[in-house]
Amino acid sequence: SGLYLYLTVRVFCVCVFPGVLDDEDVRAMMHGSNMVKVRSQKWQKSRRLRLLEDGVTVWCESTKSSRKAKAQQTFSVTEVECVREGCQSEALRRLSGSVPENQCFTVVFRGARKSLDLLCPCEEEARHWVRGIRTLKERVANMTQKEKLDQYPLPPPPPPPPPPRGPLLRADENDDGKMSYDEVKRLLQMINIDLNEQYARSLFKKADRSCDGRLDHVEIEEFCRELMRRPELDAVFRHYSGNGCVLSTAELRDFLGDQGEDASLIHAQSLIRTYELNDWAQNNQFMTQNGFTMYMLSQENDVFNPDHARVHQDMTRPLAHYFISSSHNTYLTKDQVTSASSAEPYIRALNQGCRCVELDCWDGDKGEPVIYHGHTLTSKVPFKEVIETIAQYAFKASPYPLILSLENHCTVEQQTVMARHLRTILGKRLLTKPLNDQTLKDLPSPEELRGRILVKGKKDVHHLNQLGKTSSFDTSSDDEASSNNKKDKKDPAKAVSSKLSPELSELVVYCRSVPFRGFQHSAQKPPDEMSSFNENDALKHIKDTGKLFVRHNSRQLSRIYPSGQRLQSSNYDPQDMWNGGCSMVALNFQTPGEQMDLNQGRFLPNGRCGYILKPSFLCSPTSNFNPEITGGGPGHIPTQLTIRIISAQQLPKINTDKPNSIVDPQVLVEIHGVAIDKSRDKTHRIDNNGFNPRWDSTLSFQLQVPELALVRFVVEDHDHKAKNDFVGQYTLPFTSLRTGYRHVHLLKADGSSLSPSTLFIHVKVSRKGVPIKTVSERMLLAKSEGKA
Repeated sequence: SGLYLYLTVRVFCVCVFPGVLDDEDVRAMMHGSNMVKVRSQKWQKSRRLRLLEDGVTVWCESTKSSRKAKAQQTFSVTEVECVREGCQSEALRRLSGSVPENQCFTVVFRGARKSLDLLCPCEEEARHWVRGIRTLKERVANMTQKEKLDQYPLPPPPPPPPPPRGPLLRADENDDGKMSYDEVKRLLQMINIDLNEQYARSLFKKADRSCDGRLDHVEIEEFCRELMRRPELDAVFRHYSGNGCVLSTAELRDFLGDQGEDASLIHAQSLIRTYELNDWAQNNQFMTQNGFTMYMLSQENDVFNPDHARVHQDMTRPLAHYFISSSHNTYLTKDQVTSASSAEPYIRALNQGCRCVELDCWDGDKGEPVIYHGHTLTSKVPFKEVIETIAQYAFKASPYPLILSLENHCTVEQQTVMARHLRTILGKRLLTKPLNDQTLKDLPSPEELRGRILVKGKKDVHHLNQLGKTSSFDTSSDDEASSNNKKDKKDPAKAVSSKLSPELSELVVYCRSVPFRGFQHSAQKPPDEMSSFNENDALKHIKDTGKLFVRHNSRQLSRIYPSGQRLQSSNYDPQDMWNGGCSMVALNFQTPGEQMDLNQGRFLPNGRCGYILKPSFLCSPTSNFNPEITGGGPGHIPTQLTIRIISAQQLPKINTDKPNSIVDPQVLVEIHGVAIDKSRDKTHRIDNNGFNPRWDSTLSFQLQVPELALVRFVVEDHDHKAKNDFVGQYTLPFTSLRTGYRHVHLLKADGSSLSPSTLFIHVKVSRKGVPIKTVSERMLLAKSEGKA
């Protein structure tokens, strides 16, 4: 029964870590601290923070006024991305010197939730909270399956004043520890399930062993176990079990073979040791139904290939042979007209593995350049502050080279200041000269540039050695700075300086911005020249001269950026640009949606390092691949993808303001790839069940260029009268998709986890009618036939 309680721990019960009270920092957090929440120099409010007895929830209490009720807010340590000590946020940095730095810390959350800047009354309390949150985060991440199941399932009574209560406690209206049938129905609505009346009463009656019409804690456990039963998983277990009770090592091995995994007895035995909780079964090398369910729900059985969660690709190829995770207007928090500019989005982008960030640089006060979206109402952030932030976070998520894309609108004097800040703050990590003196035939590799920061910008190649002089640089290129120049020539007062500082020019190595002059003599152009294209120009090249654009992109870096008409910082479809071999497809990371889902999926493999090796047909200067005409050409490996959407588990309520509203889920599967491969199909809807809906719906797709395809799973709440509501999604490359029975762990719109919501699916891949158990097997087959 502990298995089912584990599955419902996020819904029904409060999890208490064993031995958590042995930690001094955690004990101090549970005692609570009076702090100051800081937003700016003027906005500072008193708050009391306390860790609740579940060991994961922090309760933040404030009193708005004597006439208003107390406002309460909580967050879970599982939502925390990191904790920064000292004045390491925009708000706290601006208070640096006026507040004790050793008493400050910042809680940074995953997704779009704003960070929490806090000032403690003393250094000791700040240390307790910083270390305590890190300890709890690590404990959550490293808990074994056995530890998760050993948690005592029943919550202690909340101390006064009561924090927000979980569904189980809220459903128990009279707080007697028992639940009537009406209270059980209320609980079901809270957790997004609308059971058939007859079925619900039968479950209740079966669990009510005391026959008093009320469920005590033991009986509630029985009710939860029946509610959480997974007949679709049971059917898979029985299919492979000879006696229907346990899986022998050989039977488990057969199952693994059909999954396309390591089908050795040693691997089967290791899974039994890891996931089987019954001592007798483990000692006799059997896996029970509970152990099998534990394994099927684990990350080890995820739809995403775990081998791709580390850097596994060849990192010694030229830079132009990789897709490079790239951000546009990185400094903006929202739209490009009125939103705030900040150093914080750089931290978020870099922590997501972004390897090319953009800096729009303009003259600022007191000789210090600033970054903002010029000629708009966006706020300004000091250039120096952004470079200091980049220096701190450049290589936390990825060791491979970071490119700073400079949009230079500054005068020569402030360009020189920019160059000084870059050298001083970035130090030896800043690449200031080529790696060697040899004639450049190809760009260096990510491995050769490991740990280095490159500047992308204009370079005066003719007068670089004439120190103290400035020279004109071409403003006719297709990048954003030159686009602004063309408009501003009508207004000399707003014209961008056409002079380049020698000090800044000298820092441009391997990423020299030049105007695009066409595809003539592409093979003879220096590989360190790179051009920027707005989305419309790039699409035109892909559609009209796709083969030539692919060849161009095999040797040189191309950066694509959104049209200037996207005032709300919306994004274009990046897949079209990847199809053309464009390396740097820059998106607005601050804007969630389908386009950023695709970007996250594209850079999910290879350890999320921000570099993905392109398919071989995008890396040859003599390639005949045309993304618009793929039939029979390079990369043409017709592949059948069949996905059976079996069920979903614990989908969240969408309309939380409507207590009686239950999700009517349906699942869409989308293929994003070359034009001929783009497709989508969907299941039927399930009415009034977001808890354990079951479809058993089979969707099939024909892929012509699977190497470029992304598979996106989307769950929606069906609506007859309006647009369907988004529930969750998960996107991954086809080449990272695993076959067999898998769970898809859904994500929110902002890319953060929607745990514990999952899809249960079965994946089958075949080519020319022959089933292929793994994508890697398919790739080897293609290579043997000379089509890789």
